[in-house]
Amino acid sequence: MQLAGKKILVTGADGFIGSHLTERLVRMGCDVRAFVLYNSFNSWGWLDSSPAEIRRSLDVFAGDIRDPNGVRTAMRGCDVVLHLAALIAIPYSYHSPDTYVDTNVKGTLNVVQAARDLGVARVVHTSTSEVYGTARFVPITEEHPLQGQSPYSASKIGADQIALSFYSSFETPVSVIRPFNTYGPRQSARAVIPTVITQIAGGSRSIKLGALHPTRDFNFVADTVGGFVAVAQADAAVGEVVNVGSNFEVSIGDTVRLIAEVMGADVEVLCDQERLRPAKSEVERLWADNAKALRVAGWQPEYGGLEGFRRGLAETAAWFTDPENLRLYKADRYNI
Repeated sequence: MQLAGKKILVTGADGFIGSHLTERLVRMGCDVRAFVLYNSFNSWGWLDSSPAEIRRSLDVFAGDIRDPNGVRTAMRGCDVVLHLAALIAIPYSYHSPDTYVDTNVKGTLNVVQAARDLGVARVVHTSTSEVYGTARFVPITEEHPLQGQSPYSASKIGADQIALSFYSSFETPVSVIRPFNTYGPRQSARAVIPTVITQIAGGSRSIKLGALHPTRDFNFVADTVGGFVAVAQADAAVGEVVNVGSNFEVSIGDTVRLIAEVMGADVEVLCDQERLRPAKSEVERLWADNAKALRVAGWQPEYGGLEGFRRGLAETAAWFTDPENLRLYKADRYNI
């Protein structure tokens, strides 16, 4: 399926990845309906900072993914749904797990139920590498066991299974994309890369972080967005789970050193106990096997490997250090 010319609903269009994806789809010639979280400020989230020509072309729907009537209304007339709306912060899921079930599990049910009833041609549901938990083998394929090591990851496992159950039970054309750790411009400061960059950009040379030994497979946001487009267009991805990752493993500690190098800063890292996950909840190792993405969707990262990671970090640091962007963040406070 080619997306150009199609009516596409993007849930979570106001967020980090969703805003980048929305902009890409508009530039591809898609007719995009952007589902943003209703608020009294009439804010479209990150879409408020999109170029004027992007904003003018959007059909914006303000609602709440937890509301089945609103979801169904937003989906009417759409050919494709790219479902990104979710609560994603792991520390906040320790504090308020009920909201994660309501938003991630029930919200996904609302999407696939409406898609089934309305005859939507394609649904791409967003998973996360956190559903794998600490790697039992690497690189992690889509057949790796699922382990809910936080309320967040448990809610996403539930959401994934709801989505896939509609494919198995009703032949609803669902694909599940499973991005590994996406980073880039506009990311929340609750994530490690923006946390480091904003602290350095704010003048600090003593960086407060949690554990440094876990490893991650970081994926630049442009690659993640490319993965969404590729999976949505690939007929072979229907009914499938597809990892989108760089196939490059790096520790948090080495990531800090790379960021400091890119930004020309000499830093020390201080362990902040508040930022540590409970021991059994920490995901110690993530490393994506992305062979299936290439096989079924023709996708591979443009920012892969150490060289690609450096380029992605440089682009990310350049965005965050722009004073107009940096002022949007509170680098001196821990954001759960």
